[in-house]
Amino acid sequence: MKTITASLFTLLLLLTNGSAMADNLIKTGQWAYLADTVMGGISEGTAQFEDQGTSQVIRLSGEVSTANNGGFIQVRSPVVWEAAKGKTGIKLMVKGNGDLYYLHIRSTNTRLPWHYYQQSFQTNGSWNEVRLPFEAFVKSSSLLRTTLNQSKIKTIGIVAYGKDYTADVSVKSLEFY
Repeated sequence: MKTITASLFTLLLLLTNGSAMADNLIKTGQWAYLADTVMGGISEGTAQFEDQGTSQVIRLSGEVSTANNGGFIQVRSPVVWEAAKGKTGIKLMVKGNGDLYYLHIRSTNTRLPWHYYQQSFQTNGSWNEVRLPFEAFVKSSSLLRTTLNQSKIKTIGIVAYGKDYTADVSVKSLEFY
């Protein structure tokens, strides 16, 4: 059994070039943009990698609109569950336009698209470290377990949502601690 587990882990590492296991998840390059247009909303935005000095950052920007029952733009990345095992939270280096943004976590327990665990973080025009302990993430539905099991994380998303506004947030690093 240990040989099979080790072989599967090696295969996963080879298939992802090790990127899904990177300490800084921004560097994996496996980020995908999503918006409320998948459900009829009209929010518009982009997510792109940008060079800022010696660092590459991911920048989420656009117009969030609550019209048509919408109201979000997001950039999301898959996570290999071992990356968060034994950790107590997530730390980010963020910069933005002064608005509030969210980190959404989906796990093996979040089966429906509107199920996630979330925690907010504030931005300003300077780079700041933000620490988000797993115990402070809040479930989006009464159908979910009250607390997030970090060893079952599937994806992490940086999200602008919930009100009409111009979103602009950059993330230089996103790591488990």
